[in-house]
Amino acid sequence: MTMQSVAAIPVGDAPPVRTKTFIEFEKASIRYGRGESSVEALTETSLKIAEGDFVALVGPSGCGKSTILKMVGDLLKPTTGHVFVAGREIGATPIRIGMAYQNPTLLPWLSIRENVMLPLKIVPPFRQEFRAKKKGEFRERVDALLEQVGLAGFGDRFPWQLSGGMMQRANLCRALVHDPDLLLLDEPFGALDQFTREELWATMQDLWMSKKLTVLLVTHDLREAAFLANRICVMSARPGRILDDSEVTFARPRTIDMTYEPDFVALNQRLRAMIVGARAAPSLSKAAGAAS
Repeated sequence: MTMQSVAAIPVGDAPPVRTKTFIEFEKASIRYGRGESSVEALTETSLKIAEGDFVALVGPSGCGKSTILKMVGDLLKPTTGHVFVAGREIGATPIRIGMAYQNPTLLPWLSIRENVMLPLKIVPPFRQEFRAKKKGEFRERVDALLEQVGLAGFGDRFPWQLSGGMMQRANLCRALVHDPDLLLLDEPFGALDQFTREELWATMQDLWMSKKLTVLLVTHDLREAAFLANRICVMSARPGRILDDSEVTFARPRTIDMTYEPDFVALNQRLRAMIVGARAAPSLSKAAGAAS
């Protein structure tokens, strides 16, 4: 695994330097099934993510990107190796996690405000406070978050009354309303048209810059990864492992116009070449792992 740096475009402030490790993979592997029919999805993967960092995972389909996300979210445990979050092995991490997927999964019979408010009804300690006396305060919190993402005045609407981009904005609000320590994003903008997707990149950047929470993003869109992330990790074909770990130092706030600058285009081309190479020779990653 290599760590590289990409020259910054001097616009705004550079991303802050983070030092405290928040997520750590220690030679973690995942194997699905048993016997000859089993499949190794991830092999001896080591990775460190600092608190407050924004990291994107890219790579060929089926390389284990979403598997890593599920492990961090305590939905899967490694077959071998270890995964630590906030200094504790997964399964014993008392942190709040927000998650957003490609499909908004909003409940159609609830208003947008009620959809966003759902985590406050089920996540301790908000659950007790919500039931006791603070529903009005939580409503104010939800409305402020909706306003921040451009949905002011839409709290009483229902999901079927909103566009796909608006529903995804509400989905982001629901993932953030309980002030999570960690935000996991699994292709949250992949189903949207290009212009809506770019609008939501800017919204996501604004949210991260204001909240400074730790974010792990899975995406197939290299422009999206370079626009949003401070680091981009390229994964090999299955069984997945980290082939490259690049620091993205483009200054913030980033703009869509910056994505056409030579340095930005060069980063995308380099990432694409690595992914194409990984798809063309999937067995190389396994051989390299055995040799290391």
